[in-house]
Amino acid sequence: MTNMNIDRETLRELADEGSETALDRLADLADAVGDFVELGELLDEGCVHAGLLLTRRAVATGDLRELQRISDAGYDEAGNELDRLLRAPAEGHGDGGSDRPL
Repeated sequence: MTNMNIDRETLRELADEGSETALDRLADLADAVGDFVELGELLDEGCVHAGLLLTRRAVATGDLRELQRISDAGYDEAGNELDRLLRAPAEGHGDGGSDRPL
């Protein structure tokens, strides 16, 4: 790829014509530059790969609200990860945190 803008435009055209592979490639490019807005837009367009990339980032940062948003946008694995994180015992509070004030 010598000209990223042309490539992006071509990918967008192909994605608009229904190419899931082009959508996935756009998601990879957006992820590489940390463009979460574009990833979110791609997820809204139905790009499952964008959901995967966003979910990975949200899990890595422990962002429960973002996982809920991604799940609500239609990527079910984000909901599974949210449930998993919510069910995990809190670090350092194996006794349930009974001595901690609420």
